[in-house]
Amino acid sequence: MKPLCFFLQISRYMHQGNRTTISGFLLLGLSSQAEHQKLLFVLFLGMYLVTVVGNGLIILAIGLDSYLHTPMYLFLANLSFADISSISTSVPKMLMNIQTKTQSISYESCITQMYFSIVFVVIDNFLLGVMAYDRFVAICHPLNYVTLMQPRICVLLTVIPWVLSNVVALTHTLLLIPLLFCDSNILPHFFCDLAPLLKLSCSDTSINELMLFIVGSSVVTFPFALILFSYICIVKAILRISSMEGKWKAFTTCGSHLTVVLLFYGTIIGVYFFPSSTHPDDRDKIGAVLFTVVTPMINPFIYSLRNKDMKGALRKLINRKHSCL
Repeated sequence: MKPLCFFLQISRYMHQGNRTTISGFLLLGLSSQAEHQKLLFVLFLGMYLVTVVGNGLIILAIGLDSYLHTPMYLFLANLSFADISSISTSVPKMLMNIQTKTQSISYESCITQMYFSIVFVVIDNFLLGVMAYDRFVAICHPLNYVTLMQPRICVLLTVIPWVLSNVVALTHTLLLIPLLFCDSNILPHFFCDLAPLLKLSCSDTSINELMLFIVGSSVVTFPFALILFSYICIVKAILRISSMEGKWKAFTTCGSHLTVVLLFYGTIIGVYFFPSSTHPDDRDKIGAVLFTVVTPMINPFIYSLRNKDMKGALRKLINRKHSCL
């Protein structure tokens, strides 16, 4: 993180020239009412702890149970790690600001926070597409599963989403660095998100907004298209199974993933596509809370409650801890 901050300082100085710009921002948070701060602190601290513990248990269970050393659970462990990282980019700073009664964040910290928040939201999207492909191969081509999902391919399917996510975040960051923030440094948000920063800039942001639309649309469209294609093929394959028991068994192998997909894309549709009377700033906050806090917290429950193998692994992990005590 230090090399990134140093790079931001040098790049900013080169683009600044003789014009003045701000050295930091003020994060207004989710509410300006003093009486709400204690409630927000308790609520978000609880959500943060549940997310870290829940996703951490999933990663531990997968790592310690050799039965779960399969492609599907490799991708799930990556998703859980991304969820922990996603909530950790925004909530700890918000909790610290509430506790210390300050709202400030430095320019370098703000851009760094924005960079990693983009990385982890985008990686969630890509991993959901990869997991859908894994379920497609498992149900539609079970005899070729070992060949199509061999370790080398699984590593590629894990690494490529991380690389692409960093490329997306780096693109937006490099386009944001030359922008100037002349007068106001007040962000009506609880962390440094790209859209509020663009609204705050006094520079021409047309290129940034165009890239946000193009890259954002691509990041959502391609994984969603892969998920849609995969589940169309999966449904067709399930309908060809003669016994109800076989159909149910095939469906349960992708039930948890499908639930997470519906939650993730349902949030996108509900927040950004349906017309609403909500103020744009409030809509951005709602979307950010859902993506960076609520979804990472709910995912472990979906995978642990709807997945028999996951429940068994978690039971073993808890019993192992008790026996050690």
